[in-house]
Amino acid sequence: MLKYIDLFAGIGGFHCALDKIYESKCVFTSEINEEAAKVYAENFPGCNLHGDIQLSETKNSIPKDFDLLCAGFPCQPFSKSGNLKGFEDTRGTLFFDILEILNEHKPKYILLENVSNLVSHDNGNTYKRITESLKEIGYVIPEQPCIISPHNIGIPVLRPRVYIPGVFRSDSKINISIKPIDKNKLDALDYFNLEENDNLEINDHQKNALEIWDQFYKGIKEETIGFPIWYDFLHDKPFSPTKYKWKDEFIKKNKLLYLNNISFIEEWKKMNKSLKKYPESYRKFEWQCGSHCKSIYEGFIQFRPSGIRVKRPTVFSTQVAINQGQIIGKYKRRLTSNEAKLLQSFPKEFIMHSDEKVAFKHLGNSVNVDVVKYLLTQLFQH
Repeated sequence: MLKYIDLFAGIGGFHCALDKIYESKCVFTSEINEEAAKVYAENFPGCNLHGDIQLSETKNSIPKDFDLLCAGFPCQPFSKSGNLKGFEDTRGTLFFDILEILNEHKPKYILLENVSNLVSHDNGNTYKRITESLKEIGYVIPEQPCIISPHNIGIPVLRPRVYIPGVFRSDSKINISIKPIDKNKLDALDYFNLEENDNLEINDHQKNALEIWDQFYKGIKEETIGFPIWYDFLHDKPFSPTKYKWKDEFIKKNKLLYLNNISFIEEWKKMNKSLKKYPESYRKFEWQCGSHCKSIYEGFIQFRPSGIRVKRPTVFSTQVAINQGQIIGKYKRRLTSNEAKLLQSFPKEFIMHSDEKVAFKHLGNSVNVDVVKYLLTQLFQH
């Protein structure tokens, strides 16, 4: 039986993956977030669950012998949505707690996970520092960074993450095979049985904004739009150049779009004067469906700070802890946490937190179970 420890365990993504593929036993778990730890304990009763891994008493509770260390160590110091301070951030130093544990126990296998931006952070120096530290202890890891998204294995979610698999004192190189799948050939709506659900229906304010922009897209001559549409610049009046060249280019393109559709846009503006009073983000529109969709409601929608974004219904965007809520256009509602749970490959019987917002936060911080399963299956061949 394979024995493993689960660090920064969240709600148990690594645990679920190992339950699927191997006769295994989790002999130690560490999770500092109390709400996540409660979910973990509810789904895996009797687990040897502890809190802050930085505490000596927690480290001293780790059993002497185990075969695998799993760790999705905190990503905020390396994430584009974080502050990018890396090892300057106290959370970044948690990798060195992992290193300390590995140096003492030297399990045969390791599998670490983080955001894909870890590879490019600080011009690649952060990733190099991490991998060289592991090699110094004796771990053989892939020569190239292992970045994989669920869509690479047929799950309709765009969520690239870097994984660091390793084997202690292996006689051969570690090779992880990833066979990319064209995400445009996936259909997220067919992945599981989506049903109408009123619990997460968008509000009237949002519905009205979508109706206005749906009228806009259906009324203009262009089928594809390769730039953001900004309501405030849909006119032919002169503008003062900004200090950003990219912004000036977008403004010029908006004005050209206006001139090419002047009669329709003027009439559209008269009919939808209320849009002027909406927040700035509602007055911006990002069409990323190409010619695949004929209406906003055929795609997936997000209300983002950069604008209302519409994407093809092939893959769901990354679920993150601060997600702006993916909306299924067909049903005019957000995903439920149970639907997001399936997209993260957790089993149907897995019990999520009762608060939807907390549940989404947990899922946003979790690994994808089937991606971990995919990687561990290959790792154990060494």
